[in-house]
Amino acid sequence: MLLSYCTNVHPSEDLDGVIDQLARYAGPVREAAGLDTLGVGLWLPAELAHRLDSSAEDRERLRAALAEHRLQVHTLNAFPYGGFHREVVKLAVYSPTWAERARLDYVLACARVLADLLPDGVPGSISTLPLAWRAPWTRADDDEATKAFATLSAELRELERRTGRTVRIAVEPEPGCVLDTVEDVVAWLAARTGPEWPEDRRIDPEYVGVCLDTCHLAVSFADPAGAVRRITDAGLRVVKVQASAALEVADVSAPGARDAVGRFVEKRYLHQVRELTATGDVLASDDLPVALGDTERRPGLPGEGPWRVHFHVPLHHEPAPPLTATTQVLRDAVAAVRAAPHGAEAHLDVETYTWSVLPPDVLPDGADELVTGIAAELRWARENLLIRADATGTAAATSPEGTYA
Repeated sequence: MLLSYCTNVHPSEDLDGVIDQLARYAGPVREAAGLDTLGVGLWLPAELAHRLDSSAEDRERLRAALAEHRLQVHTLNAFPYGGFHREVVKLAVYSPTWAERARLDYVLACARVLADLLPDGVPGSISTLPLAWRAPWTRADDDEATKAFATLSAELRELERRTGRTVRIAVEPEPGCVLDTVEDVVAWLAARTGPEWPEDRRIDPEYVGVCLDTCHLAVSFADPAGAVRRITDAGLRVVKVQASAALEVADVSAPGARDAVGRFVEKRYLHQVRELTATGDVLASDDLPVALGDTERRPGLPGEGPWRVHFHVPLHHEPAPPLTATTQVLRDAVAAVRAAPHGAEAHLDVETYTWSVLPPDVLPDGADELVTGIAAELRWARENLLIRADATGTAAATSPEGTYA
């Protein structure tokens, strides 16, 4: 598995800004983590992706900056279309949807750019949203999305024929979306890959698979090994793992528990909450303030079972009691992927985009502390997800040009 960290933690949205963030953050992170080469999972907003797609000169500028700081790109994050660091993002992150042509055009531009940046012999991956937020979503929207993914499959096949570079798309299930869980994304993709589907609506599993965000997986209270098994049993592959941990409250009724989790309420991102009941059902809330009960008319979740919150906790960070993080779900998920067919080829991308909205006592104070924090996450991922696993007999995490992490 190739290790990287996702640059959607940084707010830059134009080429000059991205090149600057490589110098300001990614290069120093590589040095602080003690790595010869660092993989970066670039986030290219749509406007920049289209600019790079149309300009060989601009791609060369980006390639030179990557080389200068000994960085390599094998994966992109194409989930946020743009404006990911606006004052308020919330539901806007799911637009445009896969029923809109702009989404397909964006991902195809990313694919062509990635194919040009890939190291020799390394396949590329691009994560994308699970169609849309769950509403409004119609049968007509679903039909448009199916056709878009069929077109995407054909274009990626042609891209490989033309360039010799393989780029795969990884659909990322997320709580509250049309494809909320691993079961949802497996059912949707697997139903559209068979020969019974007309060719103009058939999705090719060689080029379209699953992105396993381990924070999302934990929030849904899914069994990691079972989730990976469902994916592979359906003839699909885990293309990419987004290494992330959710916030957990084992006993919401404990003294101080609600106040402790309430410190993670913030206005930029959506923080979906799930509660596991004694009967094994999962109760849902679309955002943390709603789960806590933000008005008399919305009393919130009952708080009789454990909560998991879609708030990406830095991988090495241990929240103060009574809070914990779901790092064990992350460990189990990566172990299951590594043992699965094509698991060694999956990309492992550390995606803690929430550094800027952490509570004040853990919020990094300036660029140097953010570099230190991301480097600590990468060291944690290398030690706990790759090196220890390799010591048990699984294949080493290397690239044709050496070990990334």
